[in-house]
Amino acid sequence: MNDIERKEIQEAISAADDALVHLYSARKCLNSAGNWGILDILGGGFISGLIKHSKMGDAEREIETAKHYLQLFSKELRDVSGYSSIHIDEFLTFADFIFDGLFTDVWVQSKISKAKQQCDDAIIQVDNIRRELTDRLNNNF
Repeated sequence: MNDIERKEIQEAISAADDALVHLYSARKCLNSAGNWGILDILGGGFISGLIKHSKMGDAEREIETAKHYLQLFSKELRDVSGYSSIHIDEFLTFADFIFDGLFTDVWVQSKISKAKQQCDDAIIQVDNIRRELTDRLNNNF
């Protein structure tokens, strides 16, 4: 492995790390929103509804930031031999629909659950590719 290949792998790993930070944060916010959503469904009242929506807003911001870093990761991955953006592109559209319209608490709860699953899927995918890149980098020194 030459210096250029090593540098490209390191850049992809760094971009993966940035994406993972925000994906984990989004998942934490979605978990919290889900917990508050259950309380809201069970009659938690006005305050629980406000907190749930605040946590959803936090999650939405983290998802948008994660998507930015996923795009960067996808770009960096294209520079690494043996990888293409196809590995990441499917996650760039995740959670676009989550908070488009909030009609009922149960519907919102199902959207939170789906977003958490998509977030978990993205974490697994990025983490697996990151691990492969790290192994590749470490095995060629």
